[in-house]
Amino acid sequence: MSALVPAVPISRPRPFSFPRPRLVTAEILKLRKRRGLVITTFVLTVGVTAVVYAILALLHTANAAKNGPAGGIANLGSSMLVLTMLAGVCASLVGTAAGAGDLSAGVFKELVVTGRSRRALFAARIPGGLAFLLPFVALAYTVAAVASVVFADSLPAPSVGLLAESGAWVLLVSSFWFAVALGLASLLGSRSTTIGILVAFQLAIGSLLAAITMLGVGRDAIPGTALGRLAPHAVRDRAVEGVSPPMSIAVAVLALTLTIAIVLGLGARRTTTRDA
Repeated sequence: MSALVPAVPISRPRPFSFPRPRLVTAEILKLRKRRGLVITTFVLTVGVTAVVYAILALLHTANAAKNGPAGGIANLGSSMLVLTMLAGVCASLVGTAAGAGDLSAGVFKELVVTGRSRRALFAARIPGGLAFLLPFVALAYTVAAVASVVFADSLPAPSVGLLAESGAWVLLVSSFWFAVALGLASLLGSRSTTIGILVAFQLAIGSLLAAITMLGVGRDAIPGTALGRLAPHAVRDRAVEGVSPPMSIAVAVLALTLTIAIVLGLGARRTTTRDA
């Protein structure tokens, strides 16, 4: 007597799984449900930008002889310095929430036991987090761009090309720090530790390393230096605090690309091998 055993197909892990639309939508909803994260991101991007230009406009109205117009190219560069700094902090908050939020909430095991690909789960966090973050940054930059033209008065107003180039740069900075935060949070598995490392690097450590001339070409690997090299020329002095990185655009793009690839690769690897 022979027993027939039904053949059950065994699913093998794919070398790469593209994120499904449902997974991306789920990631966006998880971030939107964090009211504290939504409010903080809005205030630090749109809120701060609007308040800064409102104060500058009021000061100019109260005493035009002492306070210049609120708009123009110079003020756009200054606002980009503030916006990119705060957008980098918000990108770190969103990236860590997307990368380690499931672990902190204790639901990572539940997601894994459903049979979903870990690679797909990790990959869905990238477009999901960017879809949550970039609208806030884009709206904040729109406020700055409109104000720089409307309140230019006697100052030279930025051209359409400069506004488009500056907007693309702001989105690039935000996307870069989000990707780094996502990969690092997935690797370390801790939101607080990742936020501390990134905020310290963005606000202090990166600038200190870029100022050490003894590092030579090693400074090209510093993200802030590469991002500063890609800043629009007309606002670069103010946007990157007067630093003119001695590197080509190709080197800057290569440094940023390698950084993102390495950090996201390590984060994806850790996600696929982490014990559920």
